[in-house]
Parts: sequence; structure tokens; C-alpha cells
Amino acid sequence: MDISALQTLNSQILWASFALSALFGAITQRTHFCTMGAVSDILSMGDWTRMRMWGLAAGVALIGFAGLAAAGLIDPTKTLYVANRFIWLSALVGGLMFGFGMVLASGCGSKTLVRVGAGNLKSLVVFIVMGLAAFATLKGITAVLRVNTVDSVAIDFSTPATLGQWLSNSTGLPPASSALALGLALGLGFIVWALAGRDFLRFDNLFAGLGVGAIITALWWVSGSFGFVPEHPETLEAVFLATNSGRAEAMSFVSPVAYTLDWLMFFSDKSKVLTLGIVSVVGVVAGSAVYSLATRSFRWEGFGGTEDTANHLIGATLMGVGGVAAMGCTIGQGLSGISTLSATSFVALAAILLGAVAGLKYQIWRLERTL
Repeated sequence: MDISALQTLNSQILWASFALSALFGAITQRTHFCTMGAVSDILSMGDWTRMRMWGLAAGVALIGFAGLAAAGLIDPTKTLYVANRFIWLSALVGGLMFGFGMVLASGCGSKTLVRVGAGNLKSLVVFIVMGLAAFATLKGITAVLRVNTVDSVAIDFSTPATLGQWLSNSTGLPPASSALALGLALGLGFIVWALAGRDFLRFDNLFAGLGVGAIITALWWVSGSFGFVPEHPETLEAVFLATNSGRAEAMSFVSPVAYTLDWLMFFSDKSKVLTLGIVSVVGVVAGSAVYSLATRSFRWEGFGGTEDTANHLIGATLMGVGGVAAMGCTIGQGLSGISTLSATSFVALAAILLGAVAGLKYQIWRLERTL
């Protein structure tokens, strides 16, 4: 493959990523797919519908990734989330921070982008503050704190720290077979649980779960298979095109928001190039905006006062710092990450949900104090 063909392939990856993320933005805006909203529905109304949407998406992503891996289209060990190092404390602390923060900020990273596209100026502020906090935690002052504290507490394994590998170690089955069996079992379990919900079998619910799960799977293929070049013509090394990490990536909305701000601010710097993560951020906003304008649901919305502003600023900062420490958000670790069966992803997801519950209970306590 020569340089010209490589550049063409890179452009195709970016366009495919943009199209898939725009579809994600439109689906999310239409169906109100939201992990924080799902937790809130359960606590306030006992309604599990949106959580079942999420469960259906998780099931499809798990089965989709397992299928890609079994077919040899993607190498799980070359993905962003799979490593021999089990950073459980980073995932735990970062996840709790992110979960609590997304409640204060009225939504996680993906929901923030969807609301930006629908005209929410509060979410635009959250987007900027979260991106700055995330970049500082990637390369700035809070990065030093992160590396010297939570990141230093980890367990190093001789093999990948995934549930599939651990099953293989305990049963003696080949790692690939264990990962396939566990991915299919967990995926089917999520899907059966979701579809068993009372009154769940409605178009929007199925559209959200199946659509989001399929988009995550498609992005894994775009990044890990279509975008994989076994031998770069200049370096002669294997490379995953258009990724910030140099590994296969899917959808996530913390670090990519930081990289988006970096690209915008240093656009004239030729070393700053578009990546899958950056175009995904733009795509979600665009997809949400197009759907909102087409359905006449686009509305400008601002802060309700000083306290509302403070809550969103604090929440955005917690999401930026916590999301980087946990290596992802409700979509990044919650769907993309767990589809790889990464142990770190499951810890991060559990911590995010616990943080969200704590945040919602805190909001209820604050509300009761004012009555």
C-alpha cells in the first residue's frame, strides 16, 4: 500500500466514523437513550425501560465484538481497553467521579453532545469544561496526580486482564474459545433480560438498543479491521489508522472531547490531525442537530441561575478528570469497553453506576432541604 492509498483509506475511516456517530446522535435524540436517565428513572419511578435499552445495546455490542474476534477481523489484545495491567483503583475512583459528575452536569459525555446539537447552551459549557479537565488529566497538572496516585495501584498479569482470559485460565479452554463463549453468554443474557421487560417491545426501545449496539460493533470493525494496516509504507510497522491511542478504538466521549478542543485550538499545527474520536464527537452533535431541526424540537436553553451554573461546572470537571482516570464514560467503558470483556471496564462501569446513584440521592437530599 502506497502513501496515496493510505491517505484514501484514512479519509474513508473518518467518513465512516462520522456517519456512524451522526446516526448515534440522531438515535439518541429521538429515543432519549441515556445511562444517567436510566438510573434516574429507576430511582424516581421504578421504571427500568431505559436501562433495558442500555442492556439491549450492551448485549448486541458483546455479541458483535465476540463475532468479529472469532472471525479474525479484530484482535482483542490490540484494542484500547485490553491490557495485562488491571488498573482497578483508577477505574473505581475515576468511575465514581464520572458517575457523580454526570448527574450534576445533567448527563454523561454522549448526552452532553446530543444536547449541544439540540441547542442546549448549558451542555456547550459542560463540553468545554469537561474537555479542558480531561486534557489536563491526560497531559497536564491532574495527569501528574493521576499517575502518582490511582494509576500506581494496579495488578500486573502475564496475560490480558479480561474475563475471557480468566475463564480460559480456570478451565483450560483456549482463550479465543473462552472469550467467544463468555461474550455470547453475557450478550444473550443482556438481550433476554431487556426483551423480557413489560411493555419494552416498542419501536423506539428496540431502535435504541439494537441501533446503538450495532453502531458500537460497526465502529470496532471500522477501527480494528478496515483501518488496520499490517505494514505502514514509511515505518514498515503495523498501524491502526486515525486513532489517538494507536490501538483499535470504538466510541467514547471523554478523551475524544479533549482531543477535539486540542484540534480546534491548534488547527494550523500540521501535527494535529483528525481522528476517529474527534470526528465521532462532531458527528454526534451533527446527528442530533439535524434530527432536532427536522422535527422542530431544537430549543435554546441556558442556565437557571448561579447554583445551576456551579453544579454544571463541578460536574463537568468531575467527568473530565474521572473519565480519563477510568479510561472512559458510560459509552466508552460501559459499552465499547465491556464488549471486549476487559476487567477494568467492568469495574469502571460498576463505579459509574454507583457514582450516579450517589449523585441522584445527593440531588434528592438537596431538593428536600429546600422544601
